[in-house]
Amino acid sequence: MTDIQLFSQISSLPPALKKEVSDFVEFLKQKEKSKKKITERQFGYAKGFFKMAPDFDEPLEDFKEYM
Repeated sequence: MTDIQLFSQISSLPPALKKEVSDFVEFLKQKEKSKKKITERQFGYAKGFFKMAPDFDEPLEDFKEYM
């Protein structure tokens, strides 16, 4: 549907329905504005955010009997 066709259809509505259309358009604008834009993740963004213990790869005491 073109803008002209849409305008023509809206123009033929009674004033009460034109108000509803106007309210709905405002709702759609707010809905679009509130959408979060997904940005592409950057490599290395969390560098230094996590710390690993120096003995991370060492066997755990709890599993000695199984090894």
